[in-house]
Amino acid sequence: MFLENPPDKEEAKKRLGKYNFKEQEKTEVAFHVEMETAYPSPLYRYRLITEQVNQYIEEAYYWFMFSIQQDYGFTHVEKLTDVFASSEQSSFFGVAEQRLGLQQEKAAQYLKGISEMIKALFQIVRELRIIDERLTFYMQTFTSGKSAQGSEISLKGIWVDQVEGGTRNAASVLGLAQPQGLGGPGFVVLPDFFFKLSIDDTGMHEAINDTENFNQRIQVLDLKLQAEIDKIDTNNKVKEVLKRKLTQYYIWKYRTFRELYVRRRFTLKYLRQHYNTIKLYMGWIKPYLRHIKRMQQDQNKIESAQLVSAFEGAMVEVEVMLRKEGVTTYVTPVIIIHYLYRARPSLQYVQEGFQRGPAHTGKLEVTLRGYVWTPEEIHNYKLMREEEELDLIKNIDETIAETMNELGDELKAYLQEEGEQFPEVKHRDDRKPKQNFFEPFAAVFLGFKEIFGSFGKIEFGGGGHKVSALAFHEDVSKAKGHLEPAIWNAYKDYKKLHGMMTW
Repeated sequence: MFLENPPDKEEAKKRLGKYNFKEQEKTEVAFHVEMETAYPSPLYRYRLITEQVNQYIEEAYYWFMFSIQQDYGFTHVEKLTDVFASSEQSSFFGVAEQRLGLQQEKAAQYLKGISEMIKALFQIVRELRIIDERLTFYMQTFTSGKSAQGSEISLKGIWVDQVEGGTRNAASVLGLAQPQGLGGPGFVVLPDFFFKLSIDDTGMHEAINDTENFNQRIQVLDLKLQAEIDKIDTNNKVKEVLKRKLTQYYIWKYRTFRELYVRRRFTLKYLRQHYNTIKLYMGWIKPYLRHIKRMQQDQNKIESAQLVSAFEGAMVEVEVMLRKEGVTTYVTPVIIIHYLYRARPSLQYVQEGFQRGPAHTGKLEVTLRGYVWTPEEIHNYKLMREEEELDLIKNIDETIAETMNELGDELKAYLQEEGEQFPEVKHRDDRKPKQNFFEPFAAVFLGFKEIFGSFGKIEFGGGGHKVSALAFHEDVSKAKGHLEPAIWNAYKDYKKLHGMMTW
């Protein structure tokens, strides 16, 4: 690390503790200057710094990676960090920001589309709720007959108020009931008969899509309606008006039921299409967000004293993890290589044409750290690095998830009705911290052999596996036997190959 830009001690310690790394690396970064880093304490650590004209990071990057990979069998390689920064006036900065702007513009379009579709999602679900509420009245009358008087009266009230216009329309049920002195015909008893009289139309929903069967049922219901009206003890004029109004109401009832039924089916299909489009956009936008995150220049490095805006300077930070699998049962030898490169320009004359141009002097800092880790610790370390890289995507995913949760199980039920498949959720307590398996064996590494008698059998890997402390200790020793020569020889051979002092 450069001394001008050290990591925050407490923040690094907190992040390591979150992922069950108890010991923080403390190392000498300059003469008699020790500093805590953002890494777990390694078993082996080697660091070299070189600065020379025309120093390229590519040569050191591939040399260490391929040497450890080919010569020592650490074949599993993963890139964990890839950060770039350049001074504002440099050509690097202009090209990088131009490419970054294109990615940001595309991501902004998708984010705007996702925002609008989520807003529309609430409206679609609200519309389905209203349709279902209205269809409930219809279905109760179609399945329960005359016993569903409440739903029948509710539908008649909707028809009188919204279709006929209530008292504002002189030809409506309520308008015809106005006394003659107020400009009405005086059919005062008409609303009572209209809301009280009903016919048994059970099963009408089954014939709503069969035109021939539907027309036959309408004729039967018309006869039932006439029979019910004939039983009423009132004058013929009221009966005539009542027959006309009830016939209009029942025709409206059946036609609007069919309309709502078809509208609900269409709205459900539109809801699923809308939901799938949001998922599609989320799949499209994630690569752009990852690219933006990686292409964004590290502000801490830009503000570092190592970069000056007027200089043609740049900084690169890369970290890779190499693992040697299959040599032990319970642990894995791991080498983490961290590269930190700073390019500093100097003007030189080119022999042909005596033209002056920049030649970069590169300061390269390579740190090799060796660990013997369990699979859980490897997983935790990668999660720690991913957390730093993908905060933006995580926030967007969580926002989408919270929005879906606000709609509740209703959205899920509608989507399942239209054929959407949701995976079953397996409930488990992920809040419990994972055990750090090196901690119980701290005394083993310190050489206290008597600890074997007290441990007996311990649980390993969180899956119910049992392993003795002795077997685990033998595995660790075997892994260290593969780790030590690989990391030391790679460090030593690189120095020899490049004419550095060795011993």
